[in-house]
Amino acid sequence: MPVQLSHPQAVIRLTDIEAELERLQGLDKLSAEDEQSFDELTREFAEVDNHRRQLERTAALDRIRSVSSVSERRPPAALALERGSSADGYDRDPILNPDSIEDRRFRNPWDLGEMRTFSRSKGQISEELRSRALCAVERMSGANDRVRAAATQILERWDDGDSRIARMCLATSSPEYLRGWAKVATGRGHMIAVEEQQALERAMSLTDSSGGYLVPFQLDPTVIITANGSLNQIRQIARQVVATGDVWNGVSAGSVSWSFAAEGTEASDNAPTFAQPTVQLHKAQGFVPISIEAMEDEPNATQEVARLLAFGRDELEATKFINGSGSGEPYGIVTALTGTAAELTQGSNTLPLTSVYGLDNGLPARYRMAASWLGHRAIYNVVRQFDTAGGAGMWVQLQGDQPSQLLGRNTYEAEAMTSTVTTGSRNLIYGDFSNYVIADRVGMTVEFIPHLVGANRRPTGQRGWYAYYRVGADTVNDGGFRMNKVG
Repeated sequence: MPVQLSHPQAVIRLTDIEAELERLQGLDKLSAEDEQSFDELTREFAEVDNHRRQLERTAALDRIRSVSSVSERRPPAALALERGSSADGYDRDPILNPDSIEDRRFRNPWDLGEMRTFSRSKGQISEELRSRALCAVERMSGANDRVRAAATQILERWDDGDSRIARMCLATSSPEYLRGWAKVATGRGHMIAVEEQQALERAMSLTDSSGGYLVPFQLDPTVIITANGSLNQIRQIARQVVATGDVWNGVSAGSVSWSFAAEGTEASDNAPTFAQPTVQLHKAQGFVPISIEAMEDEPNATQEVARLLAFGRDELEATKFINGSGSGEPYGIVTALTGTAAELTQGSNTLPLTSVYGLDNGLPARYRMAASWLGHRAIYNVVRQFDTAGGAGMWVQLQGDQPSQLLGRNTYEAEAMTSTVTTGSRNLIYGDFSNYVIADRVGMTVEFIPHLVGANRRPTGQRGWYAYYRVGADTVNDGGFRMNKVG
């Protein structure tokens, strides 16, 4: 890409390159990486020096024109030069146009061509990519404050040392990518501009998908669900993490066994036992058909499709996070706790009052302080009838956005859980839900299908979007829960 530096900046850059070349020349032996840096710096020096000479020639020509021509016929560049701020940037204002390349860096956070990679560690490069991504979040179009806050949270908490999420954010949040993706998603691929096509190609290099395009970062369902809240309440209380691979690896440990010791005695071994729980990610898919007429009449089709994809994903997960088998799909919390020590068999073809207290008594104290209840609304209605006089204060209805409480702990609904109290039904879970991990992989891919066909292989007048993403869930500590099973 062409060099875009003012004359003072070009001079500073040439000095920096010369100093770095001198340093490399002074090394006893150059590594392969040093050899590559030396060659790149040599080429860059020639480009910047040629740019400097061009600026000087242009400025000299402007001065000659200003002397030989009347002021009314002077070129705009010459007039600007007389005012001390030439159009070519040869002599710009030092305050409004600082000479430092560092101060220019994030005027366009998506332009990675101006990043300097030589003589910088991977950590420094990753830090700049992360900073650029956070800057891009502030400027990305088509996003409200809640989406920007959610995107910032994902970057700050889950971007790893390889900056994979930052790279994806930069590649898929630019205005060029959003415009290009919108055209492809609405069947107007023939209208894509050159810069939009380049943006799409850069983003495709980040995924192993052979077709389709990543949903723009600001429209990604993971970001939207984080920003707007999930319809399935288990997402609100579970521990949510972002994975960059096919498996999320965690670390868990029991508590450290502290002890008192007399003066001068050897410390006892109080180290906990560490474990490495994993959560496997699985591919989920969805399809959104739309008629040609609806697409023509809907000016914001891409925004609407993003909303539908997020809603459909949330509905699927609301079921699978409860009863998912773990085979090709997430482990539902009921499935994960079935047959473990967390399962308490109580009652006889009924849900008595003692079952609720039994769950509370059975949960270890270390998990009880952060515990919540999860069940079907019909089960909660059964529990409400235990205390008709209000004397025991079992059920507390809080005001505002606060959830109701049972035995002083918040209650959350899961419509996918059973609503019955028959023998064998598992109808109420109590525990610290940070021990149930939901792992999302940011980056949903969407493929546009221009024509859908019917049974006779003829067009139906519809188009569609085929979308897929990866998610996983599992318990990482069954001891943090107690689940009621009707005996």
